[in-house]
Amino acid sequence: MLIEKRQNSFLFGANAPYVEEQYERYLAEPASVTDEWRGYFDALRETPALDGSDRDDEPHAPVVSGFVELARQPHPVPAQRDGALALARKQVAVQSLVAAFRTVGTRRARLDPLQWAPQRALPELTPAYYGLTAADMATRFSTADTYFFDEDATLAEIVAALEHTYTGTLGAEFMHLSDANERRWWQMRLESSRAAPSFSNDEKRRFLERLTAAEGLEKYLHTRFVGQKRFSLEGGESLIVLLDELVRYGAAKDVRSVVMGMAHRGRLNVLVNIAGKPLHALFDEFDGKHADPLPEGDVKYHKGFSTIAQTAHGPVEVALAFNPSHLEIVNPVVQGMARAKADALDPNDAGSVLPVEIHGDAAMSGQGVVMETLSLSYTRGHGTGGTVHVVVNNQIGFTTSDPRDTRSSFYATDVVKMIEAPVLHVNGDDPEAVAMAVHLALDYRTEFRRSVVIDLVCFRKHGHQEQDTPAITQPLMYRAIAAHPGVRTLYAQALIRQGVATPEQVAASADAQRASFDGAHGGDALSLPLATEAHTSEIDRYEAPAPEQLSAWARRISSVPEGYELHPLVGKMMAARRDMASGKKRIDWGMAEHLAFASLLGAGIDVRLSGQDSARGTFNHRHAVLHNQTRTQRADGVFIPLDHVRDVQGRFTVTNSILSEAAVLAFEYGYSTVNRHALVIWEAQFGDFANGAQVVIDQFIAAGAAKWGQRSGLTLFLPHGQEGAGPEHASARLERYLQLGAQDNMRVVQPTTPAQLFHLLRMQALAFDGRPLVVMTPKSLLRHAEAVNTLDELTQGAFRAVLPDAHADASHDETVERVIVTSGKFYYELIDYRRKHGIDDARVIRVEQLYPFPAAHIAVELARYPNAKRVIWCQEEARNQGAWRFAEPHLRELLPAGASLSYAGPAESASTAPGHHAEHVTRQTDVLIRAFAK
Repeated sequence: MLIEKRQNSFLFGANAPYVEEQYERYLAEPASVTDEWRGYFDALRETPALDGSDRDDEPHAPVVSGFVELARQPHPVPAQRDGALALARKQVAVQSLVAAFRTVGTRRARLDPLQWAPQRALPELTPAYYGLTAADMATRFSTADTYFFDEDATLAEIVAALEHTYTGTLGAEFMHLSDANERRWWQMRLESSRAAPSFSNDEKRRFLERLTAAEGLEKYLHTRFVGQKRFSLEGGESLIVLLDELVRYGAAKDVRSVVMGMAHRGRLNVLVNIAGKPLHALFDEFDGKHADPLPEGDVKYHKGFSTIAQTAHGPVEVALAFNPSHLEIVNPVVQGMARAKADALDPNDAGSVLPVEIHGDAAMSGQGVVMETLSLSYTRGHGTGGTVHVVVNNQIGFTTSDPRDTRSSFYATDVVKMIEAPVLHVNGDDPEAVAMAVHLALDYRTEFRRSVVIDLVCFRKHGHQEQDTPAITQPLMYRAIAAHPGVRTLYAQALIRQGVATPEQVAASADAQRASFDGAHGGDALSLPLATEAHTSEIDRYEAPAPEQLSAWARRISSVPEGYELHPLVGKMMAARRDMASGKKRIDWGMAEHLAFASLLGAGIDVRLSGQDSARGTFNHRHAVLHNQTRTQRADGVFIPLDHVRDVQGRFTVTNSILSEAAVLAFEYGYSTVNRHALVIWEAQFGDFANGAQVVIDQFIAAGAAKWGQRSGLTLFLPHGQEGAGPEHASARLERYLQLGAQDNMRVVQPTTPAQLFHLLRMQALAFDGRPLVVMTPKSLLRHAEAVNTLDELTQGAFRAVLPDAHADASHDETVERVIVTSGKFYYELIDYRRKHGIDDARVIRVEQLYPFPAAHIAVELARYPNAKRVIWCQEEARNQGAWRFAEPHLRELLPAGASLSYAGPAESASTAPGHHAEHVTRQTDVLIRAFAK
């Protein structure tokens, strides 16, 4: 029987690489393929080629092409071989059918608990599509390259095995994986078991108990706290079975810490039933009782919690990260937390820490941070050894949108194919299939250290929140939901039929749950521990390093191995650093930064720096990673001087991150909340790049401590300054950070000397109390002739919030009537203008720390000038930008008696800088003239 000619057959798609692979193996060594394939290829090679050429002289690709043509259309063959070729064609048809089930079988799987939408027809999953008829159902075919049968089976048996494996309540997508070993692993695991769960009666009863706990909590909250938002899990209660099994089975795979992130849907249930939050703590929140002393606090469905879960394989730390309503933004935070925990346990193997991201189906395909976070998966600086992604697939987006409006892909999970993650689609009404999906996911992650996705197909019983009425726009779906008895009821009935549980046991379990809720609701309010610390003076706690020690570190980090050939530009830079170490040259910005890092590493403190081009530095000032110019292999020739500060030191990590801001900054924030004894820095390539991560800045960095008591010592490097290069990259939007500053939540600084940066970074790591640090870093000052310090200045003093005029004769201070207050690099432009124009009756004060505003320090500086009549705030940013509107009310309170306050700077602007260099020069000059005008 000839295969019917079909342009879209899987013979020409998914199966073609398989045929080619088999034939290539046959050409190399005929004995390496099965007898059946060897016979087919022998017969094919004995058959005249379609073009009449000598078959033995052809390369294998045209032979494969000819082999495909044999299946596509009939052609004359010798009568004695007609039977063998017909059987060969049918065998290929069977292999095509197998490939089709493996590739798209899940599209016909029984995944939807509601069954409210008709399944689409998939003819490629039928034998007839490949020319196989009812007469072939009893014919035996080879089952080589499958794991269903030992050698062969009838077509009827093969079809039945394929349907059981790939179209049941657990479907799998894995054929997109490029690694043949991984594809074979999935084939073996699924086909050898027919994708059928196998659990003991005790395990089944545990699944039922977890469903009872999940459903019971939702019903209790619904009846006792009527009208309050809770973003119910009803319809998706199997998530609790899934997560519980992740923890329990994960322990058997040597997982010691599980870090989870999720949005608000079902969060309260996960907090109680997985993360271990006490019931009465949750009920107190519903009752309006707040035992925590946080400045602001947050709604209950944003909060996190952690516990130690006891399992048969040892204790497992389980943490649910705090999260705002920005849905998927917690994903990279979770990755950072997991990486920090793994680095603490074993930097060479992240397998003991399991990150779990719980997505909504619409958010999974709609939120850009999902793609950004996926891109981090296997990078050196941000990989975490594989993540388990869980999609709570409610089949509806946000309020009322169906899949036609929420995505352009077939599945919500299709975005994960960018990292070749396998996907397990599972019907939420089958808890045992859900648990099996967990086992498969963790086994795969353990074997390959790669990410995997579980798409939990379920539904949402209520609307987006409990007061919503989704039936208005989704009548068919919610008619089906209204008729659904609930997964707990269905599973309980199944276990009763199996004799695993009795009706009395099922009822008693539900009664016990309700009694526990009633008991907890009457309990005392619980005071939850918070990650808070008392603020103390960082200057009082800070000590600069000793000169001899700093000199030794300077020599170490400016040395390279003998025979190591640097690029000429880098060689010149390293030679200059050696001169700085010996005192021949003053310390510049890059050297001061390196010395700060070296001093911390030498004290055993980790330093982590990431960002786009951070290893070299966007402006070629850092060069933390050196490259041997004579290397001959890709992996050779890298030398990191900061790895050699001393024999036993802290870990230095510098990473050129992916081209992402939101995910990478959120990752580093998460890392910093766990490893609070490290200096963790995220560097924007240009300061305005942080615009792409504003959610992270607003919701986590600025507000995390006030809302959740979550401390972070993260440092942001944001290059800032008007350099005449146009509006892009001119401004780090200083004004935004000053607007966010409140309740002592962060520090915003703009240092103007290398020594200031040196002390600042050391204080952040050694003596700071867990607040984020935002540094407006310079560009032109990196190589400014006057922005330098001696080595001694790094061994004395500390960071100073305000710097006096260092370029004026202090003996005339009492006669000064004009005091200019500024911040950042414009100080050097002001003093240069003053010097060139011989002005001696004005002084320039630098505000190095803008928030918290250093009012007392500024007052001390102003007191130097008792005859001051004018105080002028001068800035190069537009009037509606920069620090003026933030600083003005503070400065008015500090004015000396009889003095006035005025502004010298550009007018208001919708853009951050002029687009033409000539206009930039004109604007800067105008500001300087007005600053010194009489």
